[in-house]
Amino acid sequence: MTHKNKKETNIANIPYIWSIKQNENNMKNKKVHTIHGILFVALFACASFYIADFHIFKYLSLSPLIIGIVIGMIYGNTLKKNMPEEWLPGITFSSKKLLRLAIILYGFRLTFQNVMSVGLSAIVIDIIIIVGTLCLGLLLGKIMKMDKEITLLTSTGSAICGAAAILGMEPVLNNKPHKTAVAVSTVVIFGTIAMFLYPLLYKSGIVDFTPQQWGIYTGATVHEVAHVVGAGNAMGESVSEVAIIVKMIRVIFLAPVLLICALIIGRGAKASTGNSGSGIKITIPWFAFGFIAVIGFNSLNLLPQSVVDGINYIDTFLLTMAMTALGIETHLRKFKEAGAKPFLLAFILFIWLIFGGYFIVKYIPLF
Repeated sequence: MTHKNKKETNIANIPYIWSIKQNENNMKNKKVHTIHGILFVALFACASFYIADFHIFKYLSLSPLIIGIVIGMIYGNTLKKNMPEEWLPGITFSSKKLLRLAIILYGFRLTFQNVMSVGLSAIVIDIIIIVGTLCLGLLLGKIMKMDKEITLLTSTGSAICGAAAILGMEPVLNNKPHKTAVAVSTVVIFGTIAMFLYPLLYKSGIVDFTPQQWGIYTGATVHEVAHVVGAGNAMGESVSEVAIIVKMIRVIFLAPVLLICALIIGRGAKASTGNSGSGIKITIPWFAFGFIAVIGFNSLNLLPQSVVDGINYIDTFLLTMAMTALGIETHLRKFKEAGAKPFLLAFILFIWLIFGGYFIVKYIPLF
């Protein structure tokens, strides 16, 4: 090939080379913008931690997670239009990928030794409460002709561990962010009411429970972990210790519930399409296995408590970022479209947890 032909070939390749470099620059810019979006959410999470430290919010036992979704929704419905659109992938990354990591790390709050320390009866009570709440919620949702995803999210949050359970179910359903926000708002409202109601009932003496029964009752029926801590502390250490452990046992059941729901949803998709299996993908929540694996690792007590505490702090921050991102992606008009039914469902489940939980704890012998 002559020198002239080589030169012509090199000139012909210039558009191709330029195109490759342009794509590389676009990818680099996209990553940078995504990081900007993540850092933007992290800034909101820092603000949530700062606000949660105010005396009034400590008194109400409102965690940074709840404050995060609130300020995220405020921003998302007022100033979001001023945010660069290129940052949106970072917002989505925080509400999806970081959420899965946070659920896995949530396992550092638990050990299997905690489960065994409260006895088999507490585990049985937790199972009955979880299964009963889920079944009742799904039945009521069908009767009220509610959106299926909001029904399952609200029922899961009421049955297991409030906002954390709803966040865990969100990747399984892959639902719209506003549905998650609606479900979270319902469990926050009634969980907060329960946090004040239970200590009042305890001090009034109306409910004839021993301190251990009160601990089991509180841990098995109050929505949020933070609410259980708040209510338990108001009733004394003998109640609080049992309540927190029983609540954490409920959290452990999040993993099998997610797996079962994923399989049911996948089979339902096959049945609705008349497909025997090809072309239908069942979403397996692999992070649920990670959650259980972390609990098992934490049960070995290989890490110093200070390290575990540090991991839990980071995990709370990641969960707050996920909640904030969900809030930013939520439009308040979606609440109006959802109507009063989700709150009615959550209220009925709240009544079931109070009265149904009472009779379950009262008549299942402790052993």
